[in-house]
Amino acid sequence: MKIALAQTRFKTADFEFNYNTIVEKIENTNCDLIVFPEYDLTETGGKDLVLDENCCLKQDEFYARIADKNFNRNILVGEVLIRNGQVEISEDGFFDIGGKKVFVSDSYRNDVVCDLYVLAKNRYYTINSYRDFVDSIDTNNDFIYINAVGMADSDVYAGGSFAKNRDNILVCQMPICREDVQILDFSSPVEFIENSTESEVLAVTSFALKEYCENTGFKKVILGLSGGIDSALTAAIAVNALGAENVFGVLMPSMFSSEGSITDSLKLAQNLGIRTEKHAITSLYKTFMDKIAHVSPEEEDKTTLAEENLQARLRALILMYFSNRSNCLLLSTGNKSESAMGFGTLYGDLAGGLNLICDLTKTRVYKLANYINKDNEIIPQEIIDKAPSAELHPGQKDQDRLPAYEVLDDIIDMYVEQCKPKEEIYEKYGKALTDEVVRKIYRMQFKRKQGCLGVRLTERSFCGGVSLPVMQKFY
Repeated sequence: MKIALAQTRFKTADFEFNYNTIVEKIENTNCDLIVFPEYDLTETGGKDLVLDENCCLKQDEFYARIADKNFNRNILVGEVLIRNGQVEISEDGFFDIGGKKVFVSDSYRNDVVCDLYVLAKNRYYTINSYRDFVDSIDTNNDFIYINAVGMADSDVYAGGSFAKNRDNILVCQMPICREDVQILDFSSPVEFIENSTESEVLAVTSFALKEYCENTGFKKVILGLSGGIDSALTAAIAVNALGAENVFGVLMPSMFSSEGSITDSLKLAQNLGIRTEKHAITSLYKTFMDKIAHVSPEEEDKTTLAEENLQARLRALILMYFSNRSNCLLLSTGNKSESAMGFGTLYGDLAGGLNLICDLTKTRVYKLANYINKDNEIIPQEIIDKAPSAELHPGQKDQDRLPAYEVLDDIIDMYVEQCKPKEEIYEKYGKALTDEVVRKIYRMQFKRKQGCLGVRLTERSFCGGVSLPVMQKFY
């Protein structure tokens, strides 16, 4: 039996797109059995669309339309078999296909006896988990894992489908973040391709931005360029995803901004080839302080938290204006370390429609920036080398209010991502610092609840997997 593995792209509840995608691959693939990922509403991020009767009817029509084409081959779409003009669903997961006993499931069991095991489960991407997943499959049957390529809100289904033979030897490995069709040969082993974490994250975040824009109708994006590493990395990803002509950067210096915040941003824009405009917020700030806050000129430079947040919100005002006027998607640029500590301003730098790096700690941000620069300097080295600062008051540095990022990020990783007990973290970083970080993680949940959609890159992400109460007294 000639088997084709078809790693294909989906769009949530876009039945016409999904139908055309599947039909095109069937028509262009010569095989006896073609295996597609799950396309039903539940498995493609449909959420409460499953409660919409009309949407569910469209789902049924989707399978029926494929069956009506009466292709002369067997078609597996997830756990649904289409052949001879009929749609078949097996209660026990077993099908007789071409005289072979085929078992299809959305979970893996090693006690199933069959000729071919098909694991059809769309699996969202998380950092450093793919190799472990491939190795976790210890099979005595010819085995196929089929994953879709698509985006379901924060989750990115990045492909990486693969197949093993009954000797548990890899015979097929598909790429991440792009469609692929391969005819399987279970007698021909292949070498496992190990991608670097940074190359995968760049591919996933770039794919996510393209998918989000295509599915929501945006053609261009806008972001503020501060001269810092987070906005620089976000701009680089955006250009990688959409092209320089579709990325617009806005410089918004204040009286507290360093000269480097402007020159470094302009150098970044030149390296990326993106269009920029500069709109200083100093006059807006002074007008607000005089006319609304009624603060005298002598007191203006005595910045409190309110004045710092005002600067961030004035910048958001400018960005949202251009976003609305030009129908550009505003990209937010905060990272996971800042999000954990509440180091961001509601309706200020947290404003936006999508955040590409919200699940990257600051140390991972630097790693990805250095990876982007591996062949030539795209993100100016001055941006990478400078001490992080929001520049909201004279001489401000992130480390004035936060632990060193390598320490903070390790605590976040241990507590949030690895679910380590605090007592274990105490042994490494002490009780006082650990308790303060954990307390802030809980106390800042109210900000994260009001943040924009972000791209999930870890199992325990603030985008999904972590569910903390806003109202609690324990921390």
